[in-house]
Amino acid sequence: MSSPSATAPVVLRISPMAHVAVGFFTLGLLTLVLANPAVFGAVLVIPVVASVAVIRYRTTADRDTVTARTLFGSRTVGWEDVEGLRFDRSAWASAHLKDGSDLRLPAVTFATLPELTAATDGRVPNPYE
Repeated sequence: MSSPSATAPVVLRISPMAHVAVGFFTLGLLTLVLANPAVFGAVLVIPVVASVAVIRYRTTADRDTVTARTLFGSRTVGWEDVEGLRFDRSAWASAHLKDGSDLRLPAVTFATLPELTAATDGRVPNPYE
């Protein structure tokens, strides 16, 4: 049973508005497909995979663990195994783990750090305070 002070896990996802971008990309691909369906018909798989990625990619964090879900799997690590978060040229943060590896955290941006701070009871510092 959880303690009364435990907070609910936070789930950070890619905005569903990304499906609009996938739709415009599909319209662009349709010019190729309609020009020669036999040759270019298979490229319509690309927007389907992109939409599935928008749905699947997410980071779930609670007081004890963080889970990064990707297109084909997920990985859960405890916060005690995380040395820190890093923001590089990518839009998403990476968790630098004590074993020297990095774990990309989908949809975690500098702007979502206050949500992580609340969900982890301060294990992730809030840079805005």
